[in-house]
Amino acid sequence: MASEDTTGPIAVPAGGLIEPPMAMALNVHSSPGVYALLLGAGVSIASGVKTGWGVVQDIVGKVAAVRNPDNPDARSEAMTDPESWWEANTSEPLGYSALLAAAAPMPASRQAMLAEYFEPEEGQEDSKGPTAAHRAIAQLVKRGSIRVILTTNFDRLTERALQEFGISPQVVSRPDQIKGIKPLTHSQVTVIKLHGDYADLEQRNTVDELETYPDELQQLLDRVLDEYGLVVCGWSADWDKALVRAIEGTRPRRYPLFWSQYGRFSDTARALTAQHNAVVIDGKNADELFTDLARRVEALDRLTTAPLTRDVAVVQLKRALPDPLRRIELFDLVDQAITQITGRSTPEHKPVSVLSAPGDDTFGSNVQGYRADGDTLLHLLANGVFHDDGTHDHVWRRAVERLVRLRDTTPSPYNEHLEKLRHLPALLATWTIGVAAVLSHREGLLATALYRPEWATPRSGRTRQKPGWYLNPNLVLDIGSMHDLHPAENGGKLYYPQSNWLKDTLREPFRLVEPSDIAYREACARFEFLASMIAMDTDSDIHAYPWAGEFLLDSTWGYENEGLPAIVETELTDTWPLLTAGAFGGQLPRAQNALTKLTEWKRNHARHW
Repeated sequence: MASEDTTGPIAVPAGGLIEPPMAMALNVHSSPGVYALLLGAGVSIASGVKTGWGVVQDIVGKVAAVRNPDNPDARSEAMTDPESWWEANTSEPLGYSALLAAAAPMPASRQAMLAEYFEPEEGQEDSKGPTAAHRAIAQLVKRGSIRVILTTNFDRLTERALQEFGISPQVVSRPDQIKGIKPLTHSQVTVIKLHGDYADLEQRNTVDELETYPDELQQLLDRVLDEYGLVVCGWSADWDKALVRAIEGTRPRRYPLFWSQYGRFSDTARALTAQHNAVVIDGKNADELFTDLARRVEALDRLTTAPLTRDVAVVQLKRALPDPLRRIELFDLVDQAITQITGRSTPEHKPVSVLSAPGDDTFGSNVQGYRADGDTLLHLLANGVFHDDGTHDHVWRRAVERLVRLRDTTPSPYNEHLEKLRHLPALLATWTIGVAAVLSHREGLLATALYRPEWATPRSGRTRQKPGWYLNPNLVLDIGSMHDLHPAENGGKLYYPQSNWLKDTLREPFRLVEPSDIAYREACARFEFLASMIAMDTDSDIHAYPWAGEFLLDSTWGYENEGLPAIVETELTDTWPLLTAGAFGGQLPRAQNALTKLTEWKRNHARHW
């Protein structure tokens, strides 16, 4: 653990009971904002983005290929030793700026040339994106653990990860920007790009360019190295002479240095770690290092922070809903509630294989466990969706997206009914969103809640389905097991135990927004009806199956010219909210056909199990 003396916190020595990753987590947690990161090319390797030198090599190779098109080996030969090839064929010294100016002299052409190295290709948005390390760093920034990030990388992966978490970083990529920046302690996070940004012509890349830094940048770097602790990751110290000298010239450190090394440990790196008595973390790549650090810091947070109660979370959500400045707070409230569910939804907590113990009811305990784990989230969704005006619909959708992923892997061995239950949290969330949308007269939200995200059974090769099909309660909740879990009051069997259980178990989250039991049950019936219409909107007879529930009973369905079907039929116009929001492809005939198919299904199947 950290201790305090006249020079500030000191690192726990590596070895013994406290291993280096533990020591780093203890220090970072106890001194929020004190540690800066120094990130090298190793942090971005997993993204598929080339290093600056990799870009130089590739462009030199292309120049060689077009210069000597008859030589099929021209490109590979030039890329083997770009500096020698450039010196032999041009009169200019090789440098990132000179190379780009020669190969793409106009800004637009330069941007186009560089985009292929740093931006995702069309249709491949998941490529060249932030890695697990970048996102874990963003988590640490959001917590307040990290305020300064030094990086030798040209890419914008760090900035993109921060923006994903709702953080607007202060970025310094050119010396002329330094005079105008906020003080480092006043900025949520400052990203200092020591070698520049890929889109500028002021990058430093070759050995000569990395020999010295401009005075303004050197002074800022010296200040960071003097005033902050340092976590180094993905940096070899082989080529960046100016950066090496800056670290060498730092006076005895007032804060400790942690150095993560994966692979070869260069002589220069060994000398720097020895000089500053650094704690070396060996054998972890960037993703492993920062995800582990974020996980350990979060564990320490749980020890010192009282868990947020459900009712307090709802109060905070209501305060944040109308305030655009508190949108991140609202996002965090919902996201933390989802994390509580996902953390308790592993096969260890919710078994997916049948136990052999006599009288074991794994299905029932899993169902009740999923409901209990989701209690805070379901209250947030019921109140949030009801009071929202559409501003935060992306937050409610993301909740379902995260929960749907619980079935993205198939454990083995597994029981089919228990494995399907891993979609129960997503079903509970979708049902809550849908009923809240009905109660608040925002039924257009169903056009996304029941159509996205698409999902297919892992490794099945099946076509991806929409929530209106794969979250059908009759698929998620086995009817035989539900008869045992949720019998009728007289001990008999309900016609639609899944529907009854969902309405009963989700009544409590809606108490504040709809005190009337009758109005609540009517909203549930209407949601089931609309979800069933969407489920019937398919050419597949296998998938054309309603969210069968009590709305199919004559007491709710009604008779000729009354009841839910008649009401919805009168609403079916081109301006029907579900159509204008995109349900049924926005086509009125499709919606009318779905209503007809649902009516026929009710006539042929309802109440026959």
